[in-house]
Amino acid sequence: MERAQTAGGGARAPGGFVRWIIVFWVFVIAAVSYLDRNNISIAISSIQKEFGLSNVQLGTVFSAFVFGYAFTQPFAGRLADRFGPYKLIAFAILWWSLLTVSVTLVPAGFAYSFALLLAVRVLLGVGEAVIFPASNRLIASWVPTHERGFANGLIFAGVGVGGGLAPPIITYFILTATWRASFWACAALGVVVGVVWLFLVRDQPRRHKWMSQDEAAYIEAGLPLQKTGGGLRRWRDMILDGQVALLTASYFCYGYVAYIFFTWFFKYLSDVRGLNLKSSALYATLPFIAMAVASSLGGYVSDKLIPPYGQRIARCGLAGVAMLAASGFVWWATQVADARLAAIVLAGGAGALYLAQSSFWALSADIGGASAGAVSGVMNMGSQIGGMVTASLTPLVAAQFGWTPSFVFAAAICALGGVLWVFIDPTHELAVNGRSARATA
Repeated sequence: MERAQTAGGGARAPGGFVRWIIVFWVFVIAAVSYLDRNNISIAISSIQKEFGLSNVQLGTVFSAFVFGYAFTQPFAGRLADRFGPYKLIAFAILWWSLLTVSVTLVPAGFAYSFALLLAVRVLLGVGEAVIFPASNRLIASWVPTHERGFANGLIFAGVGVGGGLAPPIITYFILTATWRASFWACAALGVVVGVVWLFLVRDQPRRHKWMSQDEAAYIEAGLPLQKTGGGLRRWRDMILDGQVALLTASYFCYGYVAYIFFTWFFKYLSDVRGLNLKSSALYATLPFIAMAVASSLGGYVSDKLIPPYGQRIARCGLAGVAMLAASGFVWWATQVADARLAAIVLAGGAGALYLAQSSFWALSADIGGASAGAVSGVMNMGSQIGGMVTASLTPLVAAQFGWTPSFVFAAAICALGGVLWVFIDPTHELAVNGRSARATA
């Protein structure tokens, strides 16, 4: 039996709201992180011209970031579990801000410019890899189970906000100054939010000076009661766990589609669909607006569905249906002739996709318990590998068969991810030292 069921079955929340201040600032951090990672996809035409890169080389540049980001995920989550997310996220913000500036220092025309650009992007990915596994560790300590859907939905709305702000902000700097100036501005913003983080956030609710006794008790009553002990799980128990594998596989499919919007979407609108730079910047914001709205909405609806229907419907059912709907939108966009209407339909696909986002992270926190950071890191590694594949594979498929087949393939991958939710058990617990949760209990 979980404590969360006691708190979630109609318990009234206390007057305190410190946990939501913490969640809101993680949302801000997420927005800035996606502004910093997405800036290159907006400035890519200027960078491509300056460095003389082909589309395949651009795909390699995109993949370089995701490579560093993907394979750092589990280790970042483990560090957050062991040392706490507070210091780790502060260090990560400084790291990625410095690396954002470093991109502007790579000289064009140098014999090893392309290799340097790839190296900087890999290291930038390493720094940004910390954010979501560490924030999930924070959520596991700060937010009751029955509120985690909305909390994670709000955090990942930052992805949409950051991604949506990137096109107009970066385009403004390109038109009025240089693409390098936009990267410096992103880095400066990162430093500001990092300083606020140091003053605002703590690892545990009872360590925060603003926390009331009532709110602390409410949070603790809503946390899952881990029947199998509170210690960190072994890597083997996480990696070989069937439910973690299913979450990771579904999130791979999710990431394959999501990264199209973070890498090729802007270039697709301008170069393939023929929109000018200003129109592309305008329509490129639509998917990210949809992501921001749908992420929070999906989390809110998922939480509300738990009391009457349970987590099976609230988490798994909602996520599966959302991914199937996203698949339909992406396919539909390939059948639309008008560029602006296609952008709107694809925005619908992005929104449908992000209705599922909070379910992944809420369940990884519930399943992971004390190892929530590491479990979510393993899961998110799957998503980022999907992103790495789509960054490189999309232009190759487009070059061989055209852009329409590349998007149809993405739709099929998304549908597969939705079907996998049928097999995910939201009540599952990790094994301890090779023994099943039920056997240990």
